[in-house]
Amino acid sequence: MNLPTKIFGPEQYSYNDYKLWEGNWELINGYPYAMSPSPKRSHQSFSGKFSRQLGNILELKQLICNCEVYYELDWIVNENTVVRPDCMVVCGEFKEDFLTFPPQLILEISSHNTRLRDRNTKYNIYEMYGVKYYIIADCDKKTLEIFELTDNKYKQTDTNQFNLTSTCSINFDVISLFD
Repeated sequence: MNLPTKIFGPEQYSYNDYKLWEGNWELINGYPYAMSPSPKRSHQSFSGKFSRQLGNILELKQLICNCEVYYELDWIVNENTVVRPDCMVVCGEFKEDFLTFPPQLILEISSHNTRLRDRNTKYNIYEMYGVKYYIIADCDKKTLEIFELTDNKYKQTDTNQFNLTSTCSINFDVISLFD
């Protein structure tokens, strides 16, 4: 895709523009970000384990949780920002083909190319828009950072207990996925 630029800098885009683009993109504050080629094997493996195990936990609690795991689903944050987290947990009624409200939990698997965006830009977006849990995994270093939204600010925690809704609390040892 050939993205035009203005004389004074890059053009800003909206969700309506984003819908017309081919390929894999994110739109953050009106600026397009090309997604990398398919992730490395370690990234795919960790993401698959995360999705399967968390999905199994939620399925056992489906009557009280009403939550599902989604992999690389667009979240339309606002008219100028569309992100595609590696994995996310969405609770409640959800019928659209993309998300228009904050998920309860987001997992981003950082790579050399995405580390700065995951730790800064996306961290700030997820915090500002009320994502309760943000997990950043680094498969190369086998490290995990879990942030919980408390008083509208992320605080790092080492919890395995995730209170997704007032009626849905799960225990999930995410760090064990590196084994």
